[in-house]
Amino acid sequence: MTAPLVLVITSLEDVTADRVIAALNEREVPVARVDPADIGQELVFGARIDAEASSWRGRLRTASREVELREVAAVYYRRPTPYSTRYGHLPAQQRDFAVAEARHGLSGVLNHLHGAFYVNHPAAVTSADFKPAQLQQAAQLGLTIPATLVTNDIERARKFAADHGPVIYKPFRGLPRGEDGHTGAIWAQRVDPDSFDDALTVTAHLFQTQIPKTGDVRVTVVGRRVFAQQIAAPDGALDWRRGDWDQLLHVPIAVPVPIEAALHSYLSAFGLAFGCFDFALTGDGDEAEDWVFIECNPNGQWGWLPDADDITAAFADILNTEGGGAR
Repeated sequence: MTAPLVLVITSLEDVTADRVIAALNEREVPVARVDPADIGQELVFGARIDAEASSWRGRLRTASREVELREVAAVYYRRPTPYSTRYGHLPAQQRDFAVAEARHGLSGVLNHLHGAFYVNHPAAVTSADFKPAQLQQAAQLGLTIPATLVTNDIERARKFAADHGPVIYKPFRGLPRGEDGHTGAIWAQRVDPDSFDDALTVTAHLFQTQIPKTGDVRVTVVGRRVFAQQIAAPDGALDWRRGDWDQLLHVPIAVPVPIEAALHSYLSAFGLAFGCFDFALTGDGDEAEDWVFIECNPNGQWGWLPDADDITAAFADILNTEGGGAR
């Protein structure tokens, strides 16, 4: 038998995963990187289960190495290439069939490796990726949240704005890929209720009262370790993500004990080992009452933060320790 290893499931261009892989290599932890969308000549696998062996066993072979499924101790599930990209050249019916078969077959095995520790399991990420679920869970844990309305009703939206204005609109998800393969974004922005018209009824919209904030905070939680940075955009933008991230101003900030405890409870409720939390501050941040929960990305980016090296080490530690890897 080979040593227990960490399986990193992500695309080749994932520089955030590169950090963690490098840290695992430094610790001499066996690690293998796989992008399921390489299925075909670049990725061949065979997984077997029967009455005598009640968990999946077999091998997965990439262009550079072979992985014995039973030896996978931990899985770092990042951002694999969508299967639809792999099969984009096929007619629609064939493409959709191939995507579904690969997802239910290959991913069905990779997402159910017996005894493996996942950061994070894709099913947990899917569950935790819905903003309505996030806000409800945060409120139930005692975190302050903005007054929020999810609706496609014009009159309800106008009444909410009258009761809680000024209000902002934010999308539930980022823009999907366009025909040119590029993605886009719609940033959080203040909206004028006089602009609401019948177009609002077409789909769901999320409106929130605008928080009179003194700043923004990104909190990255990896296992029991917590990293927090107060963030400011030089132009004072409502949504700091819309500008040049290289120009953002960062200052480490201490997380109040009640907030930190709530974050650990939040991750536990969704079955997550990691999450990127966004808060708005209404004071100097010393008191829990100053912190307003905005959202949690269960598969967020953190490589751009000034404490990325420490976060990288936390990922390597948890994947090695919780996964029972070589130490």
